[in-house]
Amino acid sequence: QNSNNSVRLTNDFLQKALDDEPWDLIRRTDGKVHETISARGLLDKISHAAWASADPGVQFDTTINEWHTCPESGRINASNPCSEYMFLDDTACNLASINLMKFRQEDGSFDIEGYRHACRLWTIVLEISVLMAQFPSEEIALGSYDFRTLGLGYANIGGLLMATGLSYDSDEGRAAAAGITALMTAVSYETSAEMAKELGPFRRFPENRDAMLRVIRNHRRAAHASGGYEGLTIAPVEMVARDLPFAGLADAATEAWDKALAAGEAHGFRNAQATVIAPTGTIGLVMDCDTTGVEPDFALVKFKKLAGGGYFKIINQMVPTALRTLGYKEQDIEAIVLYAVGHGSLKAAPQINHETLTNIGFTEEKLAAIEENLASAFDIRFVFNRWTLGDAFCKTALGFTDEQLDAPDFDMLSAMGFSKDAIEAANEHVCGTMTVEGAPNLKDEHLPVFDCANPCGRKGTRFLAADSHIKMLAAAQPFISGAISKTINMPNAASIEECKEAYLLSWRLGLKANALYRDGSKLSQPLAAIHLGDDDTDEEMEETFAEKIAEASPPQRAEIVAERIVERLVQQRRRLPHRRKGYTQKASVGGHKVYLRTGEYEDGQLGEIFVDMHKEGAAFRSLMNNFAIAVSIGLQYGVPLEEYVEAFTFTRFEPSGMVTGNDAIKMSTSILDYMFRELAISYLGRNDLSHADPEDLKPDSMGDGESESAIPEEWRERRVDEIRQETLDVVKRVASKGYVRDNLVVFTNNATQAAAGQQTTISASGQQLEARAASGGGVAVVATGEAAVVAAVSANSGSAAGGMQARAVARLKGYEGDPCPECANFTMVRNGVCLKCDSCGSTTGCS
Repeated sequence: QNSNNSVRLTNDFLQKALDDEPWDLIRRTDGKVHETISARGLLDKISHAAWASADPGVQFDTTINEWHTCPESGRINASNPCSEYMFLDDTACNLASINLMKFRQEDGSFDIEGYRHACRLWTIVLEISVLMAQFPSEEIALGSYDFRTLGLGYANIGGLLMATGLSYDSDEGRAAAAGITALMTAVSYETSAEMAKELGPFRRFPENRDAMLRVIRNHRRAAHASGGYEGLTIAPVEMVARDLPFAGLADAATEAWDKALAAGEAHGFRNAQATVIAPTGTIGLVMDCDTTGVEPDFALVKFKKLAGGGYFKIINQMVPTALRTLGYKEQDIEAIVLYAVGHGSLKAAPQINHETLTNIGFTEEKLAAIEENLASAFDIRFVFNRWTLGDAFCKTALGFTDEQLDAPDFDMLSAMGFSKDAIEAANEHVCGTMTVEGAPNLKDEHLPVFDCANPCGRKGTRFLAADSHIKMLAAAQPFISGAISKTINMPNAASIEECKEAYLLSWRLGLKANALYRDGSKLSQPLAAIHLGDDDTDEEMEETFAEKIAEASPPQRAEIVAERIVERLVQQRRRLPHRRKGYTQKASVGGHKVYLRTGEYEDGQLGEIFVDMHKEGAAFRSLMNNFAIAVSIGLQYGVPLEEYVEAFTFTRFEPSGMVTGNDAIKMSTSILDYMFRELAISYLGRNDLSHADPEDLKPDSMGDGESESAIPEEWRERRVDEIRQETLDVVKRVASKGYVRDNLVVFTNNATQAAAGQQTTISASGQQLEARAASGGGVAVVATGEAAVVAAVSANSGSAAGGMQARAVARLKGYEGDPCPECANFTMVRNGVCLKCDSCGSTTGCS
């Protein structure tokens, strides 16, 4: 769910998949055939995986290496996670992106000279950055110095096309992308050749001279649309000069490639690669770009966070600009914008307005409170609540009860008597439709200009097809040194076959990579993106759901039901009971006292944690407290404890070191590492994170005793695991699951009667149970009428004899008693004059 996975596909494999021929899987170890499978079947599996989970992306290996500028130094085997930087192993490049909107002039033309200057300047800056960069290893540093690869790119082409009045899915839009990309890379290579004249080419240029000049000639041929490509199996998509919307751009691009080739032949190049197109997801925000990389706009209406809190809703700034370019009058533009973003006020709203609200009992003060919150509202129903209006007004003036106000699904407007249609009409007036589809005075032929990657708002139905994304990439790719990082958006209804066809189209058009994303294919996506319209009644929703189930195949039925269950579970917060059980664990980590407290549901599941640290500063203590609150809220919304454990164990920061006061944990690399080790051991049974053998923590670790003969024969025949599970369910009702840590021991009635302690009788699951304090601080639960007694005994009740036995075994194994500096286990054995860890194999200095 949270990683980028890619597979490499060769031309040979794809052709065999089309021909339905067999494909040999070759072992990396010895180069021999491991298995022969169907090439088409494997491609189908890749397509199904991408359809189901948006992974893997594919990279077209043959195309990548045919455009390789340095094949004599090795082949290109992989890329960075986003797939834009494709070059030799152990190399790196610094990225820089240009905001294309800065070069759009007031008359709609493109500032070619300014853009040329920016490309030239940033090529020099990136070359300087090679010397200033810090690299994670010596090999990567040497590789980067030898080849000096650069990563110049651009962002906001989607915004530029919209502002120019061009559709992203148009011949003119693709030609604009081709011309802008061609000029950028040509100027960058020309500048690189100029620097090579003064400073010399990159160190490995001589051995790769012929190959690099061949690639430059192919770039130039694509710009001139002259054909005759050298060493390419798939011809690139050529720039179509007649479709370019910006005057002079085609001539500037072809001239720049002529100069770049001539200068490279004379002086070589300072850099093995010059350009890539990165996603610019973060820096695009800093540069105030409406769109990132080569992407179209994602949505027409956006929410900007204000410094003082709250949000401000604005329309994409390219929309008014595009409307002006298309010839609309200012009053029409204002009406279209208000249709999309709303008026932010109920003053002139239909059916629900100041007049109708005053008739119900709203005062000027309450109307002002409502108006204050409407500007940033997603839906007017979010504003009509007890927090905006106050409980006193809701009860006295509106007549609502505490039970109504406390209900999480309480709809105040509906309870006030407004119909669903009235609410929807007022909602559109105040909050807008989030789309321009259906806007007043907007011509249908102009709608494609405003198409986005996904349908906009509740009413929007238009979106860019997957082919339009791929064709845009194909227009730009022939003029990029590396590759392009971009998401190919597909609707939720897209089929597996459509995913495969998208891969094949990308291959045929000469792309180097393709990353598909079907809406809803990530687990988190349907929860955030699926929005059922307000005009859908619950009955209609259930009918639609039932129809989907009936029409789907058995595997699809399971997936639909699973998504529905997950959606309902995650959308609702499971709150803890007001009086709940749990435990408090006091320990010291690196000399710092830590108090960890837990809260549990009735079934023993962890629902909250609290952390308190002794003698820590206010800032650190507050940070830990708020971190614990965030984790608790996540647990209550269904985030598995396992996810937190995997994320935070083995994190390393101070305070860290020796742990005292906890019988299962002896070392930790940080406070978070200690916390989640303790929670994993106590609630998940993750004894692999413990530094003590679980058997040594049990009260029966002393071994067999005379009492063994007193156990009834029928008990010996029963599986101990079944007994433990049955009785664990009982223990959960009266004791903290985290405190007892699943340490359940079976005794006979006679053995239980011998245990001293205070006795309490409770009722659970229709049985009379006796709970008494067991020796060692545990809890003993007796099911009356049965011969069984289950004692849930705390781990600190291990016997002295068991501890002595464990120490004797440790000495026999040669353990020195020192903690391993890598894994923190006490399994260090003597290795010459140093120590070696039996658990992880690390040493303290000797090999």
